[in-house]
Amino acid sequence: MAKLGYTVEFKAESMARAYGRELPISWKKAVELSRALRGKKVEKALEYLDNVISLKQPVPFHRYKRWVAHKSGVGPARYPVKAARYFKRVIESAVSNAEYLGREDPDAMVIRTINAHKGAITKGIARRAHGMSTPWNQDTVNLEIIIEELE
Repeated sequence: MAKLGYTVEFKAESMARAYGRELPISWKKAVELSRALRGKKVEKALEYLDNVISLKQPVPFHRYKRWVAHKSGVGPARYPVKAARYFKRVIESAVSNAEYLGREDPDAMVIRTINAHKGAITKGIARRAHGMSTPWNQDTVNLEIIIEELE
């Protein structure tokens, strides 16, 4: 049998993780924001998220960019403020988990893994005329973040 792909080594003694379950944010914006944050140091990622929330720095959109306006010097980009707020909360949770586990300097850690997966759909209805209704569902996102100490 041929080997496909690659193996990833994880060192549990130098990592911390946090999950955000069923966050009420757009999945496509969460994917693009994950791509922008992957591999950054935690303090730089939190600074980046603060700039996105205050509309100072846009998040470049690579895959889901149809009908997305260009921003100066970046290309197709948006300011996903709501998603950035939730991402910031989950990253801060991972940092506090690292402090609890006794890691040396959680702010100097790097975001090793950051994944946004589709979560459960919260069902809803919108009432219409003549006793009718249409679906008004809320998509959710499951966010997974693993941070690791630099060697």
